[in-house]
Amino acid sequence: MKERISFFLPTRKGSERVKNKNTKPFAGIEGGLMENKIKQLVETKMLDEIILSTNDETCMAIAEKYAVKDSRIKIIPRPDELCLSSTNLQDLICYVPTITDAEHILWGHVTTPLAGADQYDAGIQLYLDNLQNGFDSLVGVTELKNFLLNKEGKLVNNTTDIPWPRTQDLEPLYPINHTMFLAKREVYVEQKNRLGKKILLHVMDELHSFDIDWPDDFVIAEMMYKNLYGNL
Repeated sequence: MKERISFFLPTRKGSERVKNKNTKPFAGIEGGLMENKIKQLVETKMLDEIILSTNDETCMAIAEKYAVKDSRIKIIPRPDELCLSSTNLQDLICYVPTITDAEHILWGHVTTPLAGADQYDAGIQLYLDNLQNGFDSLVGVTELKNFLLNKEGKLVNNTTDIPWPRTQDLEPLYPINHTMFLAKREVYVEQKNRLGKKILLHVMDELHSFDIDWPDDFVIAEMMYKNLYGNL
């Protein structure tokens, strides 16, 4: 019997860096990043459940339009104490398995507007293919190969015996891109974490990894989105 995969999508009222970040119009999409992400998620083939966890009535209203046609979408109001800027991430992680009984949980964000159905399905397939190899979780990353210095000015990713190796010979590092954190349910319950003890890196390109954190990011993401998909 197929084990179920649930997508956990958290949003909240009161974004601080970008006002109304989740729901203000984005790249011609009236419902903004929220509507864009729901549209992407309903196009996935490998998700069994899509949970919107929020205290934002506008986000709920946007999701409700799609829930009418897709029974996978569940809108679960999140307690206000778990929607504060001061909320401890650990508390939210522990909350997630209380609202789904799926065997696997994929945590994603509306702020990665270029990560769509194809990227999610590819990540899920990679994860499922590697469970038999002992991996218990997967995280979306990009590969970084550049000269990186610590505060003493020492190259931290040079594993050669020469002071200036070729860039391609530097040890790669992998920044988390926030597109997806995919793990077994037991990782949440037993380890109280969204990544387990044996993590599979899902290396993605820079374009589909783009994450919005600051006002300039929002503008850049709109330009990237329009260039890829046109004005929708």
